[in-house]
Amino acid sequence: MSLTGDEDPHALAAEDRMRAQVYALLARLLAAAPDGDFLSALGAMRGNDSPFGAAIERLAAAARAADPAAVADEFAVLFVGVAGSERTPYASYYLTGFLNEKPLAELRDDMARFGIARADGVTESEDHIASLFEMMSGLITGAFAEDDGDGEDGPLDIAGQKAFYDRHIGSWAGRFFADLETSPSAGFYRAVAGVGQCFLAVEAQAFDLAA
Repeated sequence: MSLTGDEDPHALAAEDRMRAQVYALLARLLAAAPDGDFLSALGAMRGNDSPFGAAIERLAAAARAADPAAVADEFAVLFVGVAGSERTPYASYYLTGFLNEKPLAELRDDMARFGIARADGVTESEDHIASLFEMMSGLITGAFAEDDGDGEDGPLDIAGQKAFYDRHIGSWAGRFFADLETSPSAGFYRAVAGVGQCFLAVEAQAFDLAA
């Protein structure tokens, strides 16, 4: 098939667009508490009969029942707490038991390769789960491009996506979501954790099939 000047050679397949959107959604929810408008948008989502679709339905129901101020307080207790948060959403912590360890250094090497830099004003280290999901979304859509010297950009191929996922997400994020789901203070975020767990299970299966 030939391409005309009006066609995008890097146009995403529908399933990849959806994957990128889910990563971006989870990144947004794990970076900050949703406000009232965002909760309203979440409440309008519809799932399907699959396990992931059912998790989306539970998240939508939780959003419809949520009070924005209560969700903000929940987020603070779970992830920000002055005396220590209930959960520590960093790859280094889950993989080594400490913050700012080798997994963060390895991530920074990959970020440099893809031309990704931490935004000004961001205080969280780059291996925060929200940052990793934002990166994964960008690698799928082509927002980031590997510096391989050929001048080409666009979405990272599936092998590259799998390598990034295995190295920085798949090795620990499932355990984080399982821990989040059982957190004593989790209410709305229990539903977020359910979406995260189901989505990562689908991703891992898809990567295995593509290997």
